[in-house]
This record gives sequence, C-alpha cells and structure tokens, in this order.
Amino acid sequence: MTTRRRSALLAAVASAAALAGAAVLPALPASAAAGCRVDYQVTNQWQDGFGAAVTITNLGDAVNGWTLTWSYAAGQTVTQAWNATVTQSGAQVSAKDAGYNAAIPTGGTASFGFNGSWNNSSNPVPASFALNGTTCTGGVTNSPSASPSTSPSASPSASPSASPSASPSASPTRSPSPSPSPSASPTSIPAGARQMEDLGRGLISVRSGSGNLVSWRLLGTEDIGTGFNLYRGSTKLNSSPITTSTNYFDSGAAADATYTVRAVVNGAEQAASETSLRLANGYLDVPIQPPSGGTTPDGVAYTYSANDASVGDLDGDGQYEFVLKWDPSNAKDNSQSGYTGNVFVDAYKLNGTRMWRIDLGRNIRAGAHYTQFQVYDYDGDGRAEVAMKTADGTRDGTGVVIGSSSADYRNSSGYVLSGPEYLTMFNGQTGKAMSTVNYDPPRGTVSSWGDNYGNRVDRFLAATAYLDGARPSLIMSRGYYTRTVIAAWDFRSGSLTKRWTFDSDSAGSQYTGQGNHNLAVADVDADGKDEIVFGAMAINDNGSALWNTRNGHGDALHVGDLDPSRAGLEVFKVDEDTSKPAAWMADARTGSIIWSNASCGCDNGRGVSDDVWSGSPGAESWSSAVSGIYNTKGQNVGRKPGSANFLAWWDADPVRELLDGTHIDKYGTGSDTRLLTASGVHSNNGTKSTPSLSADLFGDWREEVVWPTSDNTALRIYSTTATASRQIYTLMHDPVYRLAIAWQNTAYNQPPHTGFFLGDGMATPARPNIYLR
Repeated sequence: MTTRRRSALLAAVASAAALAGAAVLPALPASAAAGCRVDYQVTNQWQDGFGAAVTITNLGDAVNGWTLTWSYAAGQTVTQAWNATVTQSGAQVSAKDAGYNAAIPTGGTASFGFNGSWNNSSNPVPASFALNGTTCTGGVTNSPSASPSTSPSASPSASPSASPSASPSASPTRSPSPSPSPSASPTSIPAGARQMEDLGRGLISVRSGSGNLVSWRLLGTEDIGTGFNLYRGSTKLNSSPITTSTNYFDSGAAADATYTVRAVVNGAEQAASETSLRLANGYLDVPIQPPSGGTTPDGVAYTYSANDASVGDLDGDGQYEFVLKWDPSNAKDNSQSGYTGNVFVDAYKLNGTRMWRIDLGRNIRAGAHYTQFQVYDYDGDGRAEVAMKTADGTRDGTGVVIGSSSADYRNSSGYVLSGPEYLTMFNGQTGKAMSTVNYDPPRGTVSSWGDNYGNRVDRFLAATAYLDGARPSLIMSRGYYTRTVIAAWDFRSGSLTKRWTFDSDSAGSQYTGQGNHNLAVADVDADGKDEIVFGAMAINDNGSALWNTRNGHGDALHVGDLDPSRAGLEVFKVDEDTSKPAAWMADARTGSIIWSNASCGCDNGRGVSDDVWSGSPGAESWSSAVSGIYNTKGQNVGRKPGSANFLAWWDADPVRELLDGTHIDKYGTGSDTRLLTASGVHSNNGTKSTPSLSADLFGDWREEVVWPTSDNTALRIYSTTATASRQIYTLMHDPVYRLAIAWQNTAYNQPPHTGFFLGDGMATPARPNIYLR
C-alpha cells in the first residue's frame, strides 16, 4: 500500500470513528421518517473495501416484505450481501428482504450485512434511507441494557489500564478482507433448521516440506461432492473441479504463495473466497497481551498465564475471533483457601488486535471452577456475544463498572461468600455489558451446598443449547456434589430472560450429587431439541429430568455417536464413587447402561471414548484406573493408549488421534506413534494438560490445536499437513460439535464429539438442517 493510500485509509477510519464516538468504525445511523429507523455500521475497512451491518427498526405499522434503499456519495459499491438481496445501479442501492426475515412487526427489527468496495479516500455514511419508499427519520438505536430493576447499575469508570491495541510486529500474512459464506442465506428457514454461523471458506495454506497444503471448508449448507477450483494468484491449479476432498497439496509452491478457492455449482464457478491464511511453519501465532501482575492483600505476588480459549464470529465477517481467559499464578481450586488475582477475559482478532478486555474484579475468585464463559450468537444478529458470571467491580470492555466499584466481599480465607452475584451478556465486538441480571441460582446459605467453607457452593458449569430446536439458549448451573441447580436463559432484543430452572431440591433427592466437572449438550431423544447431559443424569429441553443412572459424580464425560451400529447417541463416563462402576457406556436417550467396568475401589479420574483404532468397529473406550481398551460391546480388545486426555482428527484417515500435553500421537496395538510435538508452548490446567482450545477452526474437517506460547505472548495454532482424500462438511456446522466447542472451556475440559459417527467405515454424513446468520 502506498503512503498516500495508507494515509487515506487511516483518515477514513478516523473519520468514521469520530462520527460514531467509538473505536469500532461505526457510522451514525442515517434514519428516517416516523415509520422507521436505520443503523448503518461500518464493521471494518481495508485497502480495497469494507464490511457493513445494517439494522432496520420498524416504528410504524407492521410490514410483511421490505425493501431498503439508499444512495452512496463517494462511489462505494456493494459486492456481496447476506440476509438480504442487494442490487445497485450507479449510486442507488436497494436491499430486499431474504424471505424468512420479511415480516417486521411494530417495534421489531431486521438485520443484514454486506461487503463493499471503496476508493480508499472517502467512505461517508449514506445521507438517508427509505423503507418501502418512506424516508426513515427515527432516532439512533443504542445498545439496549434493559436490565431488571434488581440488576446492578453500571457506573462510569476509568478505562482499563491496558488499552486495546494491535501488536504491529506479528500479524498473520492474510489479506484483511472478511470472508462471509459464499452460500447465500436461505429465502426461507427450512422446517426444524437451526441458526448457525455464516462462515467463510476458512482457507489456509500450511507449509509442508517444499510445498503448501491448502485446505478449505465445505459448508453445512452444501452437498458433499461439491466441486472446487483452487487458484494460486490468478493461476488455476486443478484441471477439473476438486470433488473428493477439500484440500490440495501444491508441490513446489513458494512459501508465501497466496490462494483463493471457488465453488463450482451446476458447472458455474462461484465468487472467490477470501485469500488464504498462511501457516508458514505449520502454525500461526496470534499475538496476545498478558495483563500486568500484582500482589494480593496478604503480600503474595502473582503473574498471568493464558488459559482456556473459545471462538466466535464477534464482528460478523465470517472469520473466527478468539476469546481468551487469563488466570493468575495464584488461581485456586475451590478446596484451597487463599486470595487470588483478578480474572481477565480478552478478545483478539487473528492479527493480534485486541478488541477488548474484561476485568472480572476482586469479587470473582480465580480457578477452574469459578469462571465458565460462553461465546455464541444468541440473538441471531450474525455476531457472537460473550456470557459469564460477574460481580460488583467487574469492568466491561468499554471501562464501565458493573455494580459497586469499591465493594470487596473477600473473607480472610480469600473466598467470596457474600455480596451480589450477576450474570452478564457482553457485546462480542466491544465487550460492552448489554444485559446484567441476578445470577440464578443464588448462593443462599453456603452450607446448603455441602460444606460451610466455600468449596461446593461455587462449583459452576456453563453451556449453550438449542432448547427450542431453532435458536440457542444459555445454560448456567451451580453445584453437582450435592444440590444441583441449572438455569436456562434466552438473550433476545438486548435482554436476558429466564426460560426455566431445574433444582434438585424440588426434583427429588435422587438428582443430588449426579453432576460432573463438565457437561455435554445434544439432542439425545431425537425430538429436534437439545438436552443437557449433566454427568450421570440428563435434563430435558423443557427443564424436567429425563433420566438418571444414579452413578454419581465423575471427572470425564463423552457424548456422541460412539456406536454407529445402534440408533442414536451414546454416553461414556467415569465415576469417582468407589461403590459405583469405574466406567460405563449408556444409551443417551434413556440412560440405560449398555456396559460397564466393575468398581476399581478408587476415584477413576480420566476416561476417553472415540474411534482411535480401525481394528474394532465404532469407538474404543478406556480410563485411567482400568486396564485395556474396550469396544462398543464392553470387551477388552487390546493395549490401553498412552494417554487418557484429549483427542484430535489430525492425519488423513477418519480415525481420531490422541492429544495430550503438547503433543499428538497415533494409537497402535504395540505402541503409540508421535505425529506432532509442539515447540515453545505450554499446556494448561496443571495435570489436566489441556490445550487452550482444540477445534475445527479453519480448512477442511481436520482439527486445529491451540496452545499458548511459553512466554504467554501468543496463541500458537497448529494445523495438519496430511493430505486427506474425503469431503466432510466443516465440523463447526454440526450442531453437536459446535456446541461442544462452546462448552469445551468449562471446568475440566473435555474434547468435542460430532453428532454423527466420524471414524473408520463411516457412512457419508447427512447434511445438517441449518440456516446461516
């Protein structure tokens, strides 16, 4: 970029930010007549273009079908749109509803987005908009807080000490253009379809020897067998469309080669994807910024390490951003007394730009069981939100304090056993607190949760579930050793509202003590709606008890299609109670035990289940306190793998690999074979030795693994260099798997599973019933 063009770009960015009074490049809403209001937000800008999000608020009579029109004054051109059909003639632009969002009731909204090109010297806001021919003159729509009167007030406060800034020295070599999905939003929502992320191709180039492995997503809205053309620069690399895989090894290519891919539909080549993200050394470093350390009231110094991470499309550009939790070095298990440093939660773009930082404050204790955060698009606006438990003194990503900034409820043992508790939904783009409510369930009397010093009262879990079968709800819980309470929340129109609460005190004593240090979500009864597998029991989509094995608490849990010869899903779990089976597999619909291992007379702390060996059909299951590896019938069929921790689809075949610490191994009947040893990184959570995240983040269906670097200055993302010869749609469009990525950071992290069998001898997966937002 020339100096003049760079200066023009920076000037345009500064101008847009100044208009909005914010740092996310929004433009002031150009709105109109008494009948409507329009919010037009430039979400990002780059050398050749920009992305925009538009929200229409109907202030007049209900409409069923809409067209929004405006005019550009500086030669801007719309190039690609989603959730609307956008056409342009000269400066005049017309956006028509996508069918499923045609109806806007009085007071209701409709949203859409697009990419556009601009001339790099000016990108002014349209002067006016018209809805169905009527000029919109309504006021500005602000982010609604809509908190109940019992919720805390937000008090202005100084900005966080570390301002959100990009790390200029280590950005990935990716074109900055966003990557919305090449597939258009549906004109109508299919019956029973679930709202899912509108992802781009996730195109990556991973250096391997003297070439590059280039891979991309097959979207969940596309058919397996869809063809693709791959381009290095302007050179097409394939002679005929690639239909049997979503990767290509470009032998002899330069390490800095740039790629795009185009789907071929009915013989017609579609629009080009975003340019490839380059993993020059087999990995990509995303720069991160450690918080400053401190000293506790009793004089103990502490520093910070990058801990668990999650992903979501926070800005609606079709590309994932990271949400990262920072733990102080004095984080505590609930059984341990002592003060801890504050917990921080950051959001980062892939180039290391920090979008925001949330400081949970002194009244949220640090440790694996205290802060469970969820990242998901709950309101369906195409941008993910972030939810977590908060307290007086929590500072949101804009520097505003929730509740009292001076309150300190820590007792002399460092526990927080008094004071208000809140649940907050944060804006994923800015970190702003949008809705804060009282946390349910409240702690009440500390001893009613199993002890009086603060251990069992503060055992929290979190997840996301499609309880109505179409849109996601937030799941938050408290307690699992004795009393268990689970609450479901919806986030709609800027407000958190409770859907239901399950309480073992009212459900019956048989439901006490059945929870794990983790949970899983899936539609286990095939009614189209999700259930919560809460350790040894399952809770139905309506908050009622579904089943209960009565096998009690444990540390590891797996839910998926573990036995493809049986209908539905299965559950594999290990137990801590010495009077219960050491491990068991059950039907996920009914909870009936399929097979079990006899009690080991011990706390069986770890267990894993998935297809790691092609020598037996379906999943193999094993656990730390039981010898051998077990097939789907509960028969010991061989040597136990060398680890019982995480898993990853890594090499060319669909059999899964073993992920433990900072390495990946392939199981063999005689020994494990090392496939990857990550260098310069650390695992998390002590002896749990888990990555920050393992998920299908980019490229084809194989998974990436994310570890923090040893100095905690970057998240290092590793991706496979093995060429695979099969097409599977991106796992992030499989609802069971995507929800598993959302809950993966919860307490004792567990690996994700798919809702279909992915392993040796697998059938072609059915296309998921989803629609994209």
